[in-house]
Amino acid sequence: MRIIKLNAETKKDLLSSLLKRSPDNYSEYEAAVAEIVAQVREKGDEALFAYTEKFDQCRMDASGIRVTEAEVKEAYQAVDAAFVEVMKKAAENIRIFHSRQRNNSWIDMKEDGSILGQKLTPIGTSGVYVPGGRAAYPSSVLMNVIPARVAGVGRIVMATPPSPDGKVNPGTLVAADIAGVDEVYKAGGAQAIAAMAFGTESVPKADKITGPGNIFVALAKKACFGYVSIDSIAGPSEILVIADETANPRDVAADLLSQAEHDEMASSILLTTSERLAEEVSIRAELFKNQLSRKAIMEKSLENYGYILVADTMEEVIDAANEIASEHLEILTANPYEIMTKIRNAGAIFLGEYSSEPLGDYFAGPNHILPTNGTAKFFSPLNVNDFMKKTSIISYSREALEAVHKDIELFAEREGLTAHANSIKVRFEE
Repeated sequence: MRIIKLNAETKKDLLSSLLKRSPDNYSEYEAAVAEIVAQVREKGDEALFAYTEKFDQCRMDASGIRVTEAEVKEAYQAVDAAFVEVMKKAAENIRIFHSRQRNNSWIDMKEDGSILGQKLTPIGTSGVYVPGGRAAYPSSVLMNVIPARVAGVGRIVMATPPSPDGKVNPGTLVAADIAGVDEVYKAGGAQAIAAMAFGTESVPKADKITGPGNIFVALAKKACFGYVSIDSIAGPSEILVIADETANPRDVAADLLSQAEHDEMASSILLTTSERLAEEVSIRAELFKNQLSRKAIMEKSLENYGYILVADTMEEVIDAANEIASEHLEILTANPYEIMTKIRNAGAIFLGEYSSEPLGDYFAGPNHILPTNGTAKFFSPLNVNDFMKKTSIISYSREALEAVHKDIELFAEREGLTAHANSIKVRFEE
């Protein structure tokens, strides 16, 4: 891995490089995605089935698009029992964590008879997209579905691409069953997003669509936003490690590679005050890379977006970390909790040598659907409240309104909205 001195110029160059990974920079695909979305919106199943045959080499029709109970049972037979039990344990951890996020409706009643409040209601139908093939991640099924279930969403549907023989990844199906998905449909890509956004003869319309996917899926979610709510336009995965001279270089190198293996655009960055650690991590990363199965992907990822930045002070490290606003942030220092208090921008923070990033990906409980590409400055991890709607409640008695009606009328008149003012005024005229 390249080792660079951290200064204002190298930080600026780094941020510019990372931003190039944003889905917003792939406009050349937008026209193709827009055409797919338009066709599915207009022609429904006809277009959906045509694109499934074109992109997934699978002939599909209305009778086979929905996964049956028999197929779910078959999936359990194909997944080893030990993995099923691990998924159940992870699911319970995720449920427990997200259950603590639930908020309640509230009402505030005053002596003058005015009532203000907020009513929380779960969305009606949640749509989840899950990639297929080599990119099938049962963990993402758990992370997308369980918060919706905890929120009380009435109907959860999932779309995932079929293989040419019409089958769905068995691990994905088992995870869907454990998490509590109501219906699974065999559809992938931008066409699946459009089907859930607008509904077809076979696929129900969702109120919100969540879940990861390739650039076509990300751009389809972007194109459908407004017709349906979405979680985010996610970019490639990323990890930032803050470490000092006390960190174990083996641990740091292993953790950086845990994200580099995702894809060639994944970002792995070490920020440190120790030149010796920087050199040792670079050596260890090279050794680990040659021992691991996704070597070619890791090489490209590290070549494009792998950095070791050496700073003079920990204050410079913290400042750079807040500017980068990484999806995953590990703190491997003598006192990680002290550093953590100074971090403003990160999707998830992992503290100490035994809290490596895969703990959050799979098992601990917090959601692994996290903001990327610097959006941790203003976005949060997927959570229960993402599946809840807030409705304001307002009720005034005559006494309460009479005390303030002239103020309201003045406000409306100053904005030139005389009908607004009249709506209040008539209630106090003879």
